[in-house]
Amino acid sequence: MNRSIPYLVLLIAGLWLGSSWVSPKPKPNDFDLATFSRLPVLVGGRIKPLDTVARNSLLILRGKQTLRLTNGDKMEASRWLADVLFNAPVADTYPVFAIANQEVLGMFGWPQADKKYGTYAELQPYLQKIDEEGKLAADTDTKQRSPFQSAIYNLRNSLVLYQRLKESVHPEDATNFTAEINTYAAAVAACASVIKQGNAQPDKDQIALLKTSLARYESQAQGSYMLTVAPPKGGKPGDWLATGTALIRVDSPASIPPSVTAFAAMSDAFRAGKHEAFAQAAAAYAETLDRAHPDWTGRSTYELRFNRMEPFYQSMVLYVGAFLLACGSWLVCPKGLRKTAFLLLLLTFAVHSFGMFSRMYLQGRPPVTNLYSSAIFVGWGAVLVAIVLERMFRDGIGTACGGMVGFVTLVIAHHLGSSGDTLEMMQAVLDSNFWLATHVVIITAGYSAMFLAGMLAVVYVLLGVCTPLLTKDTAQTLTRMVYGVVCFATLFSFVGTVLGGIWADQSWGRFWGWDPKENGALLIVLWCGLILHARWGGFIRQRGLMAMAIGGNAITAFSWFGVNMLGVGLHSYGFMDKAFPWLVGFVIIQGGLILLSRLPASKWASFRAAGRRDLTAAGFGPPA
Repeated sequence: MNRSIPYLVLLIAGLWLGSSWVSPKPKPNDFDLATFSRLPVLVGGRIKPLDTVARNSLLILRGKQTLRLTNGDKMEASRWLADVLFNAPVADTYPVFAIANQEVLGMFGWPQADKKYGTYAELQPYLQKIDEEGKLAADTDTKQRSPFQSAIYNLRNSLVLYQRLKESVHPEDATNFTAEINTYAAAVAACASVIKQGNAQPDKDQIALLKTSLARYESQAQGSYMLTVAPPKGGKPGDWLATGTALIRVDSPASIPPSVTAFAAMSDAFRAGKHEAFAQAAAAYAETLDRAHPDWTGRSTYELRFNRMEPFYQSMVLYVGAFLLACGSWLVCPKGLRKTAFLLLLLTFAVHSFGMFSRMYLQGRPPVTNLYSSAIFVGWGAVLVAIVLERMFRDGIGTACGGMVGFVTLVIAHHLGSSGDTLEMMQAVLDSNFWLATHVVIITAGYSAMFLAGMLAVVYVLLGVCTPLLTKDTAQTLTRMVYGVVCFATLFSFVGTVLGGIWADQSWGRFWGWDPKENGALLIVLWCGLILHARWGGFIRQRGLMAMAIGGNAITAFSWFGVNMLGVGLHSYGFMDKAFPWLVGFVIIQGGLILLSRLPASKWASFRAAGRRDLTAAGFGPPA
């Protein structure tokens, strides 16, 4: 293979990555939402750009971060959010509510379909019925809900989220919000002046206006999904306010916060279709925030770019490419394709690392704070060890395993992130001290090693049973890899478990309480110890080592996810029922692979091709 081919492939991958940093151009005669998208707001205790709010909200409602209109056009999340905030009647006609349950569709008298995307306008006649059924489902234990109850409960929550979004900037029915707030502030100032003089009564019309406005703004503040009013310079995140709350505190037109006037100007310009006025209002407000809160606006801008790049999605694609190239190197052009695959894996690992460290910067936390971030870190750690193995043995196996483990863990993370913001504030039980951070990171590194060892063992079994490629040298190499990685996993799993006990002693007053999560971690340590002792004592040879390493996949998956599904114990904060069938399927597959490894040697394609004597001398031996 031409020596320049690996670098050409790397260049093409780099150009594809770089293209994601280019901001999308607005459509002709449409609003340029670049500045609007990076404006910071406070949601769920975290300051984030409007782009993130839009993406996460659309992901919850529709299951995707973009909107497909009925005419086939594609709408960006920020453009959709602008309609929701500033022009709700138009947003109500967008098909954003995903409904996949036949009974729910039948309740509306709609045609049966695998999935339908309904609009708010279509669902509006059924809001009361949805609310009643949703409340009944909410009162039912999560594990006991029927598919209909789960679907109607999720639809009700989606509708509540949508309604709260529409109230986030101003009351939904506001038509000229700038004039409204100026009239209100002038009435407040006039009444205050009359009361201060003490010799006259406030105008009755002004009193009526104030009563109506105060009730209106209080309702908006209670219903608002996000806090849009930034505090003055020097303020803290806890000082953010809802629009209604800020207006209730106004005593004159001059005291209206800049955030309120800016969003009012954007709203009026957007609804009137004035593109330049909207862009000017957004830019002026962004400049005001840049001066007052450069740290917040800097993080928001960075998060906007992070969202557009989608590093974990890009890593998934590139990991598959590295895996396929590594597999191809075993069939054709070993040296050239192997080098290309390894260089691509290094590039992908850099993108994966960028994504993970960007999350750490944005959240200000260690790499593992929830199940989503644990999947990101498990894949990252496994790929790192795979790179080291590839540099040591240079046979493509490390690259192939790294690519596959990286891809699978990022797919898991993708599905874990479908419920909204993955940079959410940590659970109170997790937001504590140094021992927790080190415990979680180290024990998750142990998960990475166990899955990589299991993946190497799967490669051994599949190569041996299905192909003639498991030669004596390859078998010995894989054995050394698995043994070394299991040693690594043993160390990190044990140390991580001990550190977890130290943290539990400080936080919960006991070192060990036989909690399901603690038992799962202990099970990994015991299984690793059992593998090593069985190997040292001669009870297992190559195939036995591989079978036990594959069993470690199932045990680690149970410790990682399974114990959370029990819904009991102090670690049950990560409960999720949708993953249970996938976990069961994964365990069944691992069991099937273990049975495959126990097939008689005569059934192994590589054993027949290489000759009994050759592989037996290498330690292949009987099934034990």
